[in-house]
Amino acid sequence: MASSGGAAARTRSRPVDPRLLRYARASRGFFAAIGVVAALQTVMIVAFAWLLTRAIVDALAGRDLAGTLVALAGVVVLRAALLWARETIAARAAARVETELREQLVAAVGRLGPGWLAGRNSAHLAVTAGRGLEALDAYFGRYLPQLVQTVVATPVLVLVMWWADWISGLTVLLTIPLIPLFMVLIGLATRAVQQRQWETLGRLAARFADTVRGLSTLKVFGRQHRAVESIRRLTGTYRRETMRVLRVSFLSGFALEFLASISVAIIAVTIGFRLIDGSLTLLVGLFVLLLAPEAYLPLRQVGVQFHAAAEGVAATDDVFAVLDAARAADEPTAVAAVTSGVLVLDGLRVRRGDRLLPPVSLTATPGTVTLLEGPSGVGKTSILAALRGAAVGEGTATFGGTDVARLAPSTWLAWAGQAPGLVAGTVAENVTLGDDAPDDALVQRALVLAGASALAPQRELGVQGAGLSGGQAQRVAVARAFYRHLRGRGPVLALDEPSAALDAATEAELWASLQAVARGGATVLLVSHRASARTIADQVVRLDAAEVTA
Repeated sequence: MASSGGAAARTRSRPVDPRLLRYARASRGFFAAIGVVAALQTVMIVAFAWLLTRAIVDALAGRDLAGTLVALAGVVVLRAALLWARETIAARAAARVETELREQLVAAVGRLGPGWLAGRNSAHLAVTAGRGLEALDAYFGRYLPQLVQTVVATPVLVLVMWWADWISGLTVLLTIPLIPLFMVLIGLATRAVQQRQWETLGRLAARFADTVRGLSTLKVFGRQHRAVESIRRLTGTYRRETMRVLRVSFLSGFALEFLASISVAIIAVTIGFRLIDGSLTLLVGLFVLLLAPEAYLPLRQVGVQFHAAAEGVAATDDVFAVLDAARAADEPTAVAAVTSGVLVLDGLRVRRGDRLLPPVSLTATPGTVTLLEGPSGVGKTSILAALRGAAVGEGTATFGGTDVARLAPSTWLAWAGQAPGLVAGTVAENVTLGDDAPDDALVQRALVLAGASALAPQRELGVQGAGLSGGQAQRVAVARAFYRHLRGRGPVLALDEPSAALDAATEAELWASLQAVARGGATVLLVSHRASARTIADQVVRLDAAEVTA
């Protein structure tokens, strides 16, 4: 963790995080295209200053201006076209990079697994993947193009000014470092306040999500007003952090504009004195004076646009941290799915916080029901969590002779937990979740096996299965596990307290279904407190609370 934190700190001090080029391939072409546009824009800046100078000098001398004005109009049109091209390239690149990083973020979370995700703030990850990556529009649309423009245009304009008038060129060379110096100092302050604002937004999102999730419980105990007050305080903190970011942004903009204005004024004064004593011609003096603001402008704009892009920068830090974690995980390469075999646990035990849960050893063969029982908190649910990768376990667990850590849970495990985990949609969509080609006949059969035949497959459910009772929601979740097994994607059927919300008659139907599925070749792993579960168990593995160690 220390090394990753140090790496993050180093990348924050750079204008462009090198991980952007590593993880977002679309950004490479963007930098090449925007570099070409920046070079052409620099040529147009010099051409515009020269042609405008020629037009003014010729007008004072009474010469014909037609050719110069036509060329000047052409340069203006080209500058407008290049500006449009830059914004178009930036907008398209931002959209591609957002999509690319969002896809990689989701894939990285999937590779890191539910065990990693359980220790993270899921609401903050959602904000990062949503609003955070959307903030890349400003990062790609304003900051990065201006940064490239600065790298290309500033040295070229300084050289042109030096070539035309070395005194003015030297003045720019001596004064221009003040702007990046102040930019660095202001940038460090901005980064700190922006990071605090982003972290506060993440906490606010998490608090709001937790409050909405438990709102019914809060109302029952009359604690909803305290939850509202907590959100109000956090919202106030976010407001203050936002105003602090804006204050720093305005102050930094003023400082950069002040430095640039003073520097241009110095050049203008020196040119004015030399025009008076005749040591400098009007053509050269006016040309250099027109270029002077353009030499400082890119650096000033980088500082201004950095603030507009700060939220996107903070979000990419979080995204890259997840991608780096996935890259450094050294996760074993997943092997092909194992469709049959024996499930063997040898001394498998899970650590929950400071507690080390009892070790479990068992052999579960196809056609049998294995019951895990014991008092609450002894680790029954944790064993199932370890099998599906949601908890880290010591000891070994193999299926078909292959370590389950090398198997994707979706290829061998049909699981239903204590929380139904339903989503908005139809009952059938919840039962077939993850199946690209649903089988309607198997949906109906799975519902029958789960004791939910009375539920219409096309019945619409709300968020988290709203519209069903607790027992109905649990049966739909069990039907999902049955469906996966019937589709041949879950030879091991693992159910965690599947009858907790069922009456005795429905429970008896469920036990009969489990026994029938087991006789059909399934390996059933059952966690239950119900004494009736023993009637269908081929083997009972009891976990002892006395074996829990700190």
